[in-house]
Amino acid sequence: MILELKDVHVEAGGKEILKGINLKIKDGEFHVLMGPNGAGKTTLATAIMGSPKSKVTKGSIMVDGKPINDLPTDKRAKLGLFMQFQNPVEIEGVGFVNFVRSAKEELAGSVNMKEFMDSIKELSERLKFSEGIIGRNLNQGFSGGEKKKAEIMQMALFKPKIAILDEPDSGLDIDSLKDVAELINNLHEKEKIGLLVITHYSRILSYMKPEFVHVLYEGKIIANGGTELISKLEKEGYTSML
Repeated sequence: MILELKDVHVEAGGKEILKGINLKIKDGEFHVLMGPNGAGKTTLATAIMGSPKSKVTKGSIMVDGKPINDLPTDKRAKLGLFMQFQNPVEIEGVGFVNFVRSAKEELAGSVNMKEFMDSIKELSERLKFSEGIIGRNLNQGFSGGEKKKAEIMQMALFKPKIAILDEPDSGLDIDSLKDVAELINNLHEKEKIGLLVITHYSRILSYMKPEFVHVLYEGKIIANGGTELISKLEKEGYTSML
């Protein structure tokens, strides 16, 4: 799969947030998007997934050369796109396992329940979920870190072609950060999942090996490169890229 954005402009809340984004991600590639608060990182992620709150006013979002601007979110997911939300919502009355199983069935058509539950148990142990968390409602009573772990677990179960991870490091303590980073690395290497990790801190990147780094500032990508950009940002800040 190739996800490509060509001169994408996005409006949110009646204001232009993104001002001509060009970006190409292939499955198996590891990209990082960095930028300060308010740069438009989350708007970019939600626009790719088709959120009605992020309206593409110009340009094209394409998968394998075909525009998907008019596709709803569920159709984009079926193409192989996945997004981990920065602030996952709590849904009362919807069990976590039932929600994930239904989503998996929607994507794959059928689910072997024994294999599915074995995978959930294994992932729960790897991510060090607190006891009983899987029996709860979706994200209800979860800590910030547990919500992020639950989202990464869904990525592991769905095995998308390209995953957009919006600040997977926020709300995680040091140990949880390592666990989540390790699972993301493993999925990237084993399943060849293309990644776009969005963050404004470099701490999770110290456990990862991205190939491509992009810097978003005031709605525009102002720099592209490798991991050398991360070091420069740490030392000199975002304005050094202008």
